[in-house]
Amino acid sequence: MAQATYNRVLKLMGNRFEFTVIADDQTAGEKAIDTAIAEVQRIEELLSTFKNTSQTSLINQYAGIKPVQVDQEVIDLIQRAQKISDITQGAFDISYGSIDKSLWNFDVNMTSLPDFETALQSVSLINYQNVIIDTQNRTVMLKHEGMRIGFGGIGKGYAADKAKQALQNIGIEHGIVNAAGDLITWGNQPDGRPWTIGIADPDQSDRPFSALNISNMAIATSGNYEKYATINGRRYSHTIDPKTGLPVSGIKSVSILCPSAELADALATPVIVMGAQVGLDMINQLRQVACIIIDDQDQLYTSKNINVKR
Repeated sequence: MAQATYNRVLKLMGNRFEFTVIADDQTAGEKAIDTAIAEVQRIEELLSTFKNTSQTSLINQYAGIKPVQVDQEVIDLIQRAQKISDITQGAFDISYGSIDKSLWNFDVNMTSLPDFETALQSVSLINYQNVIIDTQNRTVMLKHEGMRIGFGGIGKGYAADKAKQALQNIGIEHGIVNAAGDLITWGNQPDGRPWTIGIADPDQSDRPFSALNISNMAIATSGNYEKYATINGRRYSHTIDPKTGLPVSGIKSVSILCPSAELADALATPVIVMGAQVGLDMINQLRQVACIIIDDQDQLYTSKNINVKR
């Protein structure tokens, strides 16, 4: 019996999630998607800073006061996040949650940057090394009052990986989980061809400029083409450099390809912060990770292990 494709789109973790599975019949397909959704909802309960009951919110609530006991899964994720902070020299940092959002209202009305001192003050509590983990007692403590962690830069990718795992555990051999553009695929399309993806043109995000085979791979794209401010003729991304508190400029979009959606998600934004050359140098040192960068002048840069035809 021929298998068919089943698909569902819904809002989870405050983002658009799309689940695509290949199954024997509609009942099996819908049931599989239900399983994946339940897994993402479980992760959202752990990680969401919008839910006061989540373990992340509790860690933030007791910042500078006392350690909070959490699930092993949360500790593992924080430890992997800290490794990425090390690799990116702090360009990725889950303790970014303390940034004063009132400084950054990326819209057409924003006409100037905050002064250097104000910006620096806004990031004074950001330092991943002040997220203290006690593995024996399974606790996490933020060293200073006012510190906050958030999984905005890694959580969607993590959820996509876990949803894929949940689907594979129940026998789904082919599928895609798309977590607001952080996407992971496994197996092939129903006709046996590999899954392919279009990389969006940063100036016309509804139009792809290149297509890639991404079966059994993940891809995440981070860019300033959707949310930015133009000040004195220069485009500033909504991505903030955790070291300076100022928005970064120079890169329109970064796409990371690797086997894990979590890693792709976590590496895309820091490459924007690091800049094209430093970012590519880092990616070229990582195994099984490829990168496509488009800068503000529409120059295309790629890591050594990828060939993109434009």
